Formats: sequence, structure tokens, C-alpha cells
Amino acid sequence: MSGDLDTTAYRTALGLFATGVVVVTATTNVGTPVGMTMNSFNSVSLDPPLVLFSIDQSALSLDAFRSAQGYAINVLGGDQEELCLRFAKPQADKWKNIVTRPGEGGAPLIEDAIAYFECVPWATYDGGDHVIFVCRVIRFNQGRDDGALVCFNGRFQALSRDT
Repeated sequence: MSGDLDTTAYRTALGLFATGVVVVTATTNVGTPVGMTMNSFNSVSLDPPLVLFSIDQSALSLDAFRSAQGYAINVLGGDQEELCLRFAKPQADKWKNIVTRPGEGGAPLIEDAIAYFECVPWATYDGGDHVIFVCRVIRFNQGRDDGALVCFNGRFQALSRDT
């Protein structure tokens, strides 16, 4: 990191900003599904409808996301921490017993997500040690409304409607 910032303290301070948790999915050129847990998702524009997420430059599936024809941003519910942890690290069986259906460009829509956004690529930008993906939302769906999974202070927590 440039300058005199303490990277550990910087990361800890960023963790004090509570964020929602999503699993962003896509399909490779040969039809293999890829997915990653992210909390770097946010709205960019209402007109046109744009959102963004970012991926670490060293991520194994970065090239698959760069070449994808579409993305599904699956918003996780408060009861989906296991799913969140499964997609947070590389592993061969992350799709085992996950019910999906194809979304835009074949991107898997996770059936039990509390919401999803189907997107097409708009632009990518260099973001230091990450690549920033800006996407145009072409469809979305709001599913169940019983709470969200959030990340705060390095831990995942359920946020209920009554909180």
C-alpha cells in the first residue's frame, strides 16, 4: 500500500462500515458456473440502472468474470451464512446442493436469495488491487423479505426486519 497507512488498521476501520452480502455469479465460456461472495456491491445509477462490484486481481475466477456475458447478483438472507462462507473461498464443490436457474448470459440465479439482479457488462476499471465491474441491470426480483446477511467488523450477522 502506498503512503504511510497501516494496512491492518485501514482494513479494520473499513470493516466498521456495515455492508450487505451478495454472491455474484457468472458462467465461463464453456458453461461452467463461477461464483464469489462479495460485500463490495453497490448502486451506481438509477438511469441507466447501473451497479458495481469489485474482484481482487489475484482471484482465480477473475478471467471468467471478465469474459462473462452476464452476471447475477444474489443478495443473501440472514439465514444464508453457510452459503456465504461456501462462496467466500475457492473450493471444488461450492455448487453442490445449490438450487439455481439460469439468468442473463447463463449466470446462475440462487433460488433462495432474498433478491437478485440480472446484469450485463457495462465497463471495467482498474481499482488498484481490484478490478471494478460496472454492470447494467436488465432484470431484478425481490424475493422473501425476512432479513439480510450483513458483514460488520469482520463478522457476518443476520439483520432482521425488526432490527
